[in-house]
Amino acid sequence: MVENGDGRTPEVSAAGARPEPRQAWGALPWLVRSAVVWSACLVVVVVGLYLLGKVAVLLAPLAIALAVTLFLTALLDPVRAGLRRLRVPAAPAALLTLLLLLGILVGVGVLVWNLTAAQFGELSEELGEGLQRSRDFVTTTLPVSDAQLDKLIEQVRSGLGGSFDPVGGARTAAEAAGSTLLALVLLFFLLKDGRTMWRWVLRRLTGPNREVTAEAGRAGWHTLGAYSRGTMIIAAIDAIGIGLALVVLRVPLALPLALITFLGGFVPIIGATVAGTIAVLVALAAKGPATALLVLAAVIAVQQIEGNLLEPLVMKRQVQLHPAVILVVVTAGTLIAGIAGAFVSVPIAAVTYRVVDTVQRHRERRPPTPPPT
Repeated sequence: MVENGDGRTPEVSAAGARPEPRQAWGALPWLVRSAVVWSACLVVVVVGLYLLGKVAVLLAPLAIALAVTLFLTALLDPVRAGLRRLRVPAAPAALLTLLLLLGILVGVGVLVWNLTAAQFGELSEELGEGLQRSRDFVTTTLPVSDAQLDKLIEQVRSGLGGSFDPVGGARTAAEAAGSTLLALVLLFFLLKDGRTMWRWVLRRLTGPNREVTAEAGRAGWHTLGAYSRGTMIIAAIDAIGIGLALVVLRVPLALPLALITFLGGFVPIIGATVAGTIAVLVALAAKGPATALLVLAAVIAVQQIEGNLLEPLVMKRQVQLHPAVILVVVTAGTLIAGIAGAFVSVPIAAVTYRVVDTVQRHRERRPPTPPPT
């Protein structure tokens, strides 16, 4: 290639010139450019979420401990704040809050165990009988043979976990104990020094980033607190409503079933459905189809009241997630990390939504940058 006297390469003629990448990109229709950009962003987001999920699964005990700690901290923060307003020092206030939580958990556990320890064996038997009646109904009503139903049940069992491994069970128990201890220690330090830690993070930021981070952090923390307290209230109301219905219909094991309903309330949609199914199966085995249908009607009524009245009233507008989004999020969390994933998936999605929404609103309020002079 020949150069000019000033060292520059002469431009190629228009007939033989190849278009630059920027020119080729600009020549594409806007619809194609938009599809390429959004597809690339979607791929980056999906890959990032996949890698984050893989890391969370590899560090499952730590991830579960952190999630439970944040959930309990948001739940108990008003108690700690009340003690601080009474001029209790930070460390004693955190310790008293933690002891209050342990006292409630131990007290409720001992009470339920003393009242229903002998009934949990009956619960297993009642469930077995209810499943047998359901099996007989399916095989006599639908065009399904016993062999086909047995094959389907075996496939479900193998998909859910296969055979029991004593070594794996012991390891899981040890991990659960370690995660519980770690969560309690982290809970104490977050109750004691959580605000100090957050201020330390904010001091490391400068300019508008500090303001938007502080606003997004407040919104996310407020959402997590509203979700944790609202979920506990709604789960308690569900357990009381269904428990009263079981007592009125004289279904045995009403207290254990109410406890299962309360625990299931912490997993949106799926938890309530599973708890209601267990109650219907026990009623079917103990009292027959008529009582089972009444229990089913009671479960549906309580869940409708919860979804249409209690949840909007208790949660208000802090957790703005559509039921379809909640169902997808819970399913994804279950597939990634089982029951623990189902438990933490909705608060993570709600907090993420609020943080992103807050950042977007902050950017919209920010005045436009003046053009350079």
